[in-house]
Amino acid sequence: MRVEEKWILKDYREKLGLTQQQVADKAKIQLRQYQRFEAGERNLSSSSFNIACRVIEALGLNLSKYHHGDYVFGDEVDLSQKD
Repeated sequence: MRVEEKWILKDYREKLGLTQQQVADKAKIQLRQYQRFEAGERNLSSSSFNIACRVIEALGLNLSKYHHGDYVFGDEVDLSQKD
């Protein structure tokens, strides 16, 4: 796992003002599954492509940029993704 992956997920979620449940719902996954990604217990980048895409999109992240590791903790967040 990239060291920052779990921090990026949490950082973006919090900046968007979303709960873990809201991200899980938007990504159409179970809450516990998302919690494991954010806690670093499971690696999003090695999960199924479909699940990874849904989580990344739920947070308003760019899939290509995420895949190449171009996001870093503390990056600005596009608040237009906020519901």
